Amino acid sequence: MIIRPVQRWVAAVVSAIRGGAALILIGGATPPAAGPDTAVILAGTPAPTLAAYHLFLDAEAQKPAPNLIPYTLNTPLFSDYAVKTRYLYLPPGTRAGYRAEGVLDLPVGAVLIKTFAFSADLRAPDRDVRRIETRLLIHKRSGWTAQTYVWNAAGTQAALKVAGALVAVHVSDTNGQGLDIAYAVPNVNQCKECHGVSGALSPIGPKARNLNGDFAYRSGRENQLGRLARLGLLTGAPAPSAWPRTAVWNDRAQPFDARARAYLDANCGHCHSRAGFASNSGLYLNLEEPQASPAWGIGKRPVAAGRGSGDLAFDIAPGDPEHSILVFRMASTDPGVMMPQIGRSVVDREGLALIRAYVASLKSASP
Repeated sequence: MIIRPVQRWVAAVVSAIRGGAALILIGGATPPAAGPDTAVILAGTPAPTLAAYHLFLDAEAQKPAPNLIPYTLNTPLFSDYAVKTRYLYLPPGTRAGYRAEGVLDLPVGAVLIKTFAFSADLRAPDRDVRRIETRLLIHKRSGWTAQTYVWNAAGTQAALKVAGALVAVHVSDTNGQGLDIAYAVPNVNQCKECHGVSGALSPIGPKARNLNGDFAYRSGRENQLGRLARLGLLTGAPAPSAWPRTAVWNDRAQPFDARARAYLDANCGHCHSRAGFASNSGLYLNLEEPQASPAWGIGKRPVAAGRGSGDLAFDIAPGDPEHSILVFRMASTDPGVMMPQIGRSVVDREGLALIRAYVASLKSASP
């Protein structure tokens, strides 16, 4: 009477091994899921816990499923000094499509997974790490959806949080001084502010130009686009020499102007673009906007005055960071003034210093 169940279990194990899954059998325990659960991923309603998706081999999300692809961005969005880990999941048999502009063309069933965490000391980002939230962007048949899972204090489970949350975080900053952060987990509507492109929810980070850089895989360092292509997971890519590239904002070996523009693109350009949430501002800070364009802000007057402008005349006053609205808003933590409006509660001191220096360098420009 038990032969058929055993046969079915053995067949499942063999199938999982052939699929590349890591199986851990301890004391006759039920084997963990072989990989991401397509039915849960594509369901009409979000799962109550992160573990339900089987994106990781353990509930604590320490071991990604074998078919999750780790990645990073050349220049990421600043999020209160949070440490971020990112993974891409592509359903079996699917591939990403290369695009010279915009994010990669990701198939239905693809998932972008990003965990936000804080180390106790910003000078040691890999030690004493406390995970706060894990965000999923899922490409469902009806389009992209955003779902946020907040970790409990023990770090053993992440539960769905539709309404967002406010989490108190205390760290030592890069100078060894105490820094209190009121970290805000966004609600569903706030996700749409950053991820809205022409009115529809969309990823904003994994662009070809932002993935054109090396990643330290277990097998060694390799260009991320090159690895995807080598594994047969990327189609339509031209020769590597034709790949665009976003500069690394804090790499002083790279051109100063390119680093500043990369920072503004990552932190402002997703909203301040012709298809973004702040398109009505007339200020477009994405890399696709030519710097010579009046809309790029140099010598540009704001479309509306008010407290957010600080009574200043220009979005970017060339050579004069103290009289530039852009710098004024980056330096503020007033919710009615600061930019970005969501995603941070403290000032990015290093990023602000870069943009101050960049605006000061524009002395030869004219309004």
